[in-house]
Amino acid sequence: MTVSIAPGRVADLSSKRGKDLALLLLAMTQFVIVIDASIVNVALPSIGAHLHFSRDALSWVVNAYTLTFGGFLLLGGRLADLLGRRRMFMIGLLVFSLASLAGGLAQSEAWLITARAVQGLGAAIVSPAALSIITTTFAEGAERNRALGIWGAVAGAGGAAGVLLGGILTSGLSWRWVLFVNVPIGLIAAVLAPLLLLESSAEDGTEGLDVPGAVTVTAGLALLVYAVVDAVNVGWGSAGTLLRIAGALALLAAFVAIERRQRHPLLPFSIFRLRTLRGANIVGLLIGMSLFSMFFFISLYMQEVLHYSPIKAGVSYLPLAVGIIVSAGAASQLVTRVGFKPVLAGGLLLIAAGLLWFSRVPAPGGSFAGDVLGPSLLAAFGLGFSFVPVTIAAMSGTKPHEAGLASGLINTSQQVGGALGLAILATVANSRTQSLLGSGVHNASVALTKGFDLAFLVGAGFAIAGAILTAILISSRDSREQAAAARAGELETVGV
Repeated sequence: MTVSIAPGRVADLSSKRGKDLALLLLAMTQFVIVIDASIVNVALPSIGAHLHFSRDALSWVVNAYTLTFGGFLLLGGRLADLLGRRRMFMIGLLVFSLASLAGGLAQSEAWLITARAVQGLGAAIVSPAALSIITTTFAEGAERNRALGIWGAVAGAGGAAGVLLGGILTSGLSWRWVLFVNVPIGLIAAVLAPLLLLESSAEDGTEGLDVPGAVTVTAGLALLVYAVVDAVNVGWGSAGTLLRIAGALALLAAFVAIERRQRHPLLPFSIFRLRTLRGANIVGLLIGMSLFSMFFFISLYMQEVLHYSPIKAGVSYLPLAVGIIVSAGAASQLVTRVGFKPVLAGGLLLIAAGLLWFSRVPAPGGSFAGDVLGPSLLAAFGLGFSFVPVTIAAMSGTKPHEAGLASGLINTSQQVGGALGLAILATVANSRTQSLLGSGVHNASVALTKGFDLAFLVGAGFAIAGAILTAILISSRDSREQAAAARAGELETVGV
């Protein structure tokens, strides 16, 4: 199977300037997609007060986005391969922008959560299309490593920048503007796409759309996360929790059955023949589980324990954002020199160290300089050193027609990992806090912080598990060969 490039293109990607402009547009779009998973974190207290959310329901403002984002990424990647990567990139931006507008206008809890879920669907169409456009535009090796380094820097910094932007908008205007801000950016990017990007697709028709598979896996994951989130209220051994977990497993089993029968499955299991791809996606799941919830808990700690204003909490994320940008750029060069495996393992160990440090934040008496800045920088460098190599590892060795599928798969692993990690760690933190309050601790700040401490500790365990599995599951030979070929300039552009 080959990859076709549509005739009559406007963009000239034969020049470095043309490629840089394309990368700028793609990275900017991914930045907006990523910040929407974290931009609402600082605004959560304001959203909760204005729309009368319960504390438990607040996590669904984040989870509704990440779940549909993660659940539909595989379908988004498949649509990009079959219907055209640039076309789906533009459609996804329109869906994302309109859902952002609807969310900003929300008047109830259900309205906002529904809008966030549709936002996630739009993001699931945009993100794999953008990543597969990078794969088909830049030559595998040093050129693509540089592009993915920039992509990783911008996307990774989006988590921290989202908190900063959320603080500025929430304080200066209102929480609604954390959603309204996406609308002009998304529409401008959609208009620029035909001018800066080439159209490409896999030449196997459009009969391969697997909507039942996408809906089944998304429903199964959503039910699983809901069961974990609600277990703190009804109990892990309650009939409701057990029934939800059983239902989630049944839906995921149905997804596997659907995929085995489909002529054109959403997830062809043959792609898992690649050892490094398998390992990268398992590790990507653990990266999401360990790190994504960090932004959620730090934001709550700074606002509810240190009593920071939304804008002060947002500005406090600047060192984290800068650290991610610097480390992602360095990671792309290190991968070319030593391979993706050692860089990824080192990044996960840095994440674990940062989260272990965070697990010691005190209350009362904590401070930004003494308790937040240091672990933030460690975690920032860990994120940059993890995100770039795991993406390169997940894409290496794939065929041109698998670009959308492979990019959708690694994005799915990270986003679903983030949603599950937040659900698990929020449950851990809430359980610990409620236990302390029930045992006679009268200081709410102390009880909250002890809950956060335990969540950070569990998150560090996920990162350590990721480092161990990197050593076991990812091929050292693939890592060395990719680095050697990149240094020698032997790798070619995929699909051009």
